[in-house]
Amino acid sequence: MSDPVIATLTASPPRRWTGTAMLGLLGVLLVYLAFSVPFGVSQIVLILCGVGVIAAASRLYRATAQVIELTKTELRVKDGIVLTELSNIANVERGAFAFKPSNGFLVTTKQGGPRRWSPGMYWCFATRIGIGGVTGAPQSKGLAETLSILIAEQDLKS
Repeated sequence: MSDPVIATLTASPPRRWTGTAMLGLLGVLLVYLAFSVPFGVSQIVLILCGVGVIAAASRLYRATAQVIELTKTELRVKDGIVLTELSNIANVERGAFAFKPSNGFLVTTKQGGPRRWSPGMYWCFATRIGIGGVTGAPQSKGLAETLSILIAEQDLKS
């Protein structure tokens, strides 16, 4: 963690609040709907779904408080989770047709890592890492460009 941070990526406050509020409202509406139907299996299912969506809203709110950092050697979350080493990155995709999060980008790695998911910030699956979601587009684009430049510099050194 001694490497200087080159770029950071945080959640956009309006997107963070809007996403959390919409999920929370959906959960409350599901629970409300459960009490307006006759008792039965459907009521139990609606209550469970409502509570699950409220829990998802809480998790989204906590996850979007994270900061993703880029250093000369790694892409990491500020609390210490290393998403990938820069030497392990094969490609950075930002195109319109890339399978990537909203306002984000996709990192393809040479070797797979552990599966992780932080709602609204990133997901890691096999050899792909999707970064973005509730992040701001300019900040995300800047991080992706900086990451691409660092990867190109590493390729030139090799």
